[in-house]
Amino acid sequence: MALSGLVAAAGLVILTFYDWRNGILIFAGGVLLAGLLRAALGDDAAGLLHVRSRMFDAALLLGVGAAILLLGLIVPS
Repeated sequence: MALSGLVAAAGLVILTFYDWRNGILIFAGGVLLAGLLRAALGDDAAGLLHVRSRMFDAALLLGVGAAILLLGLIVPS
């Protein structure tokens, strides 16, 4: 899960200081990676305060990551 956070943080740095399009795509990749890891790992390995189910977390992260990716591809530079 830390890897997905690092990828998302790198995307934010690139988005802020260098290139908007590549930064948003890297950030979306980090969120999608977090969703995939949340779906693959057990309930004890990763979670958001153990309030929601693992599949809800995975669906939420994958949905948000897909929306960010789609907007990053649609909006012109």
